[in-house]
Amino acid sequence: MQQIKRLHFVGIGGSGMFPIVQILHAAGYTITGSDVNEGDIINYERAMGIEVKIPHAAENVEGAQLLVYTAAILPGNPEIERAKALGIPCVERSVMLGYVQRMYPHSICVSGTHGKTTTTGMITQILEMAGKDPAAVIGGKLPLIHGYGKSGKGDNIVVESCEFSNTFLHLAPYTSILLNIDADHLDFFKTMENLKAAFRRFAELTEKRIIANGNDANTMQALAGLDKEIVTFGEGEGRDYTARDVRMVRPAFYGYEVWQGGEKRAEITLSVPGRHNVLNSLAAFAAATLAGCTAEEAAAGIAAFTGTGRRFEILGHTATGAVVADDYAHHPTELRATLSAAKQMGFSRVIAVFQPFTYSRTKLLLHEFAEVLQIADQVVMTEIMGSRETNDNFNIYTADLAALIPGSVWYPGFDGVVDYVAKNAKEGDLVITLGCGDIYKAAKRMVADKK
Repeated sequence: MQQIKRLHFVGIGGSGMFPIVQILHAAGYTITGSDVNEGDIINYERAMGIEVKIPHAAENVEGAQLLVYTAAILPGNPEIERAKALGIPCVERSVMLGYVQRMYPHSICVSGTHGKTTTTGMITQILEMAGKDPAAVIGGKLPLIHGYGKSGKGDNIVVESCEFSNTFLHLAPYTSILLNIDADHLDFFKTMENLKAAFRRFAELTEKRIIANGNDANTMQALAGLDKEIVTFGEGEGRDYTARDVRMVRPAFYGYEVWQGGEKRAEITLSVPGRHNVLNSLAAFAAATLAGCTAEEAAAGIAAFTGTGRRFEILGHTATGAVVADDYAHHPTELRATLSAAKQMGFSRVIAVFQPFTYSRTKLLLHEFAEVLQIADQVVMTEIMGSRETNDNFNIYTADLAALIPGSVWYPGFDGVVDYVAKNAKEGDLVITLGCGDIYKAAKRMVADKK
C-alpha cells in the first residue's frame, strides 16, 4: 500500500465498501469506483470528491494501481478482466479490509456467529462519545456516525469480522472478541469442528488479547490451550467481567451490574431490546475499558446506543396502526432472541414475516426454524432466497417449513406478504420482518402503503 496512490473499487456503492473507501480517502489515496445502480452511498462518495461511474465498463479501471472488488461481483466482470490484462493487482474486499485494519495500531476485531454488528456498534459508540475518534467498519448503519463506519484520527479501529469463507483470517487483530460460535455457514465449513477451528485460527492471529464469552462452550473449546491472554465475560462465577443482578427495567429492556475481580465497576442500562444484549454489551464494556475508556464512559456509551440499521429497527406504522420493525435475524438462535424480545414488549400480537435465506441453511435447520418461529403469534413467509446457491442439490421449499408451523402462510414474493399484512395487522400488533436478504423492502412497503 505504500507504493500505491490510486485505487479503483468495483461495487463501490455497497455498505461494506463505504467505510473502507472513507478511511482510504481520508488517508490521502485517490479513489475511483463503479457500480450497477445509483444509491445513497454513491451520492455520499461523490460528495467526497470521488469519481463513480455507472455501470461497470472496462475503461473505468484506466490509471488504477490496485483494484478492489466485492464478493458479489460475478466472474467475467469487464473491469476485473481489463485490470488483469493491464497487470493491475485485484483483491477482494476482505483482503483490503485487512490492509486497512493494519493502518491502526489498536484494532478491535469483533467476531461471533451472532451479535457482531450490535457489539461493533456499541464499542464504536463508546469510543466516539469518549473522544477517542476511532475508525470503524460496521455491518449496520450507526446513527451516531450517520453511516456504516468512519475514518478516525485515533489509534483505534473497530472492525466487524465475519467468519464466512474465512474472510476474518485476513485480519491481524490487536484485540479480538469471540462472542459465540453456533452452527451456521456449514455449507462452507461442513462441520462444527471446522467452524471452531476457523475461530481458533482467528484467535491465533491476535496480537494482544482475546475477549471471549465464558458462557459459550464452543468458544471456550476453540480457545482451549491457546497461549494468548484471554479475558472472559459472562454470567456466573469464574469470569473476568461478570453481569450480575440482570433484571428487566422495562418491557424487553434490561439492566445489570458489571463486576470485575470482585469489584463493582458500573451499572448498565440497555437501550436495545432483548436479554441477549446483556452479553453483547458486557463484551463491549470489556473491550472499551481495556482500550482506555473509563467505566463511566463505557456505561454512558452503552446507554446511548439505540441500535444499528436492520437490528430491531422500528420503521413506522401500517395504515391500520400496527408497528412495523425490521431485523436481520436469519439463524434460529437469532430468531429466538429477536422474537422473545418482541413478545416481552406488550403488543397484542407479534406477526413474524420471515424470508428464509439459502437452501442449505433452511434444509439443515428446518426443524429449528419451525420451532423458534412459533414464538410469534402469526408466521408469514416468502419463498427461500437462494443467494449464492441453486436448489438443485437441496430440493427444499418454504412450503416444507410452513407444513411444520400450524397456521402459517407463505407467498412466492413480497406482494403476497405485504397484502396479507395490510389486511390482517391491526393497531396494537407488531409486524417484524426477519432475514438477511432483501425482506426489508417488504417492510418499507408496509409502511409506505400508509400513504
